[in-house]
Amino acid sequence: MAHAATSSETPLCVVVPIENHRATTMVFGDRATGGPGADAAGTMRFARHVVCGRWFMFFASILIMAAAGGTYIFGIYSKAVKTSLGYDQQTLNTLSFFKDVGANVGILPGLINEVTPPWVVLACGAGMNLAGYLMIYLAVSGRTARPPVWLMCVYIAVGANSQSFANTGALVTAVKNFPEDRGVVLGLLKGFVGLSGAIFTQIYRAVYGTDNDGAELVLLMAWLPAAISLLFIPTIRIMPRPIAAAGRASGERRAFFLFLYASIVLAVYLLVMNVVELEVTRFPKPAYYVTVAVLLLLIFFPIVIVVKQELKTYLLQPAPAPAAAIVTITVEDEKTREAAPAADQDQAAADRDSSSPSCFQDVFRPPARGQDYTILQALFSVDMLVLFVATICGIGGTLTAVDNMGQIGQSLGYPQRSVTTFVSLVSIWNYAGRVVSGFASEYVLARYKVPRPLALTAVLLLACVGHALIAFGVSHGLYAASVILGFCFGAQWPLLFAIISEVFGLKYYSTLYNFGAVASPVGSYVLNVRIAGRMYDREALRQGGRRGRDLTCAGVRCFRESFLIITGVTLLGALVSLLLAWRTREFYRGDLYGRFREVGMAAAGGGEDKKVAGGGVSSDTDAKQDTSSSSESSNGNTKV
Repeated sequence: MAHAATSSETPLCVVVPIENHRATTMVFGDRATGGPGADAAGTMRFARHVVCGRWFMFFASILIMAAAGGTYIFGIYSKAVKTSLGYDQQTLNTLSFFKDVGANVGILPGLINEVTPPWVVLACGAGMNLAGYLMIYLAVSGRTARPPVWLMCVYIAVGANSQSFANTGALVTAVKNFPEDRGVVLGLLKGFVGLSGAIFTQIYRAVYGTDNDGAELVLLMAWLPAAISLLFIPTIRIMPRPIAAAGRASGERRAFFLFLYASIVLAVYLLVMNVVELEVTRFPKPAYYVTVAVLLLLIFFPIVIVVKQELKTYLLQPAPAPAAAIVTITVEDEKTREAAPAADQDQAAADRDSSSPSCFQDVFRPPARGQDYTILQALFSVDMLVLFVATICGIGGTLTAVDNMGQIGQSLGYPQRSVTTFVSLVSIWNYAGRVVSGFASEYVLARYKVPRPLALTAVLLLACVGHALIAFGVSHGLYAASVILGFCFGAQWPLLFAIISEVFGLKYYSTLYNFGAVASPVGSYVLNVRIAGRMYDREALRQGGRRGRDLTCAGVRCFRESFLIITGVTLLGALVSLLLAWRTREFYRGDLYGRFREVGMAAAGGGEDKKVAGGGVSSDTDAKQDTSSSSESSNGNTKV
């Protein structure tokens, strides 16, 4: 006769509620034994719980993303590349273009992530980062023979492509672990990518000094991101939402706001230190050590938030079953147990045959928005085409402004000190745009049901103002333009990736996420290389420059025509994104994340009815329980 087994294990913790929840008492381990190692064993169990938890995984993703923005500091070490290898400006711009291609074309890591766990993607990215940037360092430092230009393009494309592997392995996994807060998660993680340039700069100044031409920075970029990825590989994985966390979405949202406050403090600190180091002509070397020490403390401070959140899940025991719940024990004889698996297997095989069409069969018959599209269904959908065009117009224009900020300031007569300030402002406001767009769009979506593409429309309209300031050469307007365009450049990324995850589902998000990023180099090539670069050289030749040399242009006319065109293209992108907002208005009025809450409720309600083979008692509800395995799963019943 079978009987239900009871666990003899002692609970890891006991929670004693105190009035007004002012205190809780936690008892680790088995205090009844009285052993001196009981507290230590309980503490180790809690430490393991923290390291294996979803919140520590999110913290590890923050660190990986904070080291994955090396492509944004190309302007610092580009001088070393140009002088040591004897490149002209056109060749250097070609190198920069391949950097953008490598950083944004992430189809390969997306496909790898579809069939392998995230650690494989992160390991590949770490190897590519080390190999690509290390070869650049060896070439720039003269330790190897001067490579041909095409080989240098391969080096920088491989090194920059590691950023896509880090994004796919860490960011996509975090979105899947926190699906109800995907806009917030995207905003925070992409925000730390924006801050990574300023973080690298501070560490580089402390380690190598300010007189270095940037060659040693390439070495730092080669080993530091690779080391961080390899260190946190075991913690980056897809984890199901704990049953104890079901129904506590508001508490998780408060935790994300704490992460936001910590990142704001970090961003303000970096901004202040950039200004101080810029104004103080002889900043002492020991002071750099102090600034980096404070920087590391601010970067690792969110571990306090992680411990606090994991402590809540550690203390919170699963709610007991309701008193009225009926535990059903069904008796099955040997023949029934032998026949049932065969029938279940036949039914499962029939279901698979009827529900597994060819990958090309339903390309033009996609499911409803919010359901899981296949890769081909998403790529051939009208929504993806509209979003792709809007992204080319929006990100392509702002990326053109960011990449040419130095030449724009020089042509308008700003001193070099001000040009450096423009680059710093772009970096800091790039972070601000990523964070604000993630949190703000999530807030207005949850409270007012505003379609997220409408937020993208607002960002693109604001970017038109920044482009117009550059086109007309407004006096001292480049300060405002750098702030506006840095903010808009950063704000578009979380919106793009959140829209893709919401409209096309999360099943193939790894690949679709990277496909959306392809719009960036496409827009950059058209607007930066073919329009802005060509018109700049034409005006420089008109002013007396000679082709084949470093052409330098002066005056408002250098970028006027190109940025008027970019303003018009960005306005077109705003209209296209408005079309997407109109197409998805009914979808965003519904409950986007309802199915994720239903999964949590089903998990929380599990364990009420159990079916045990071999002996026991049967109740009148057996027929209802045995209707279908799918209904059992959805109602929280478990079949043993």
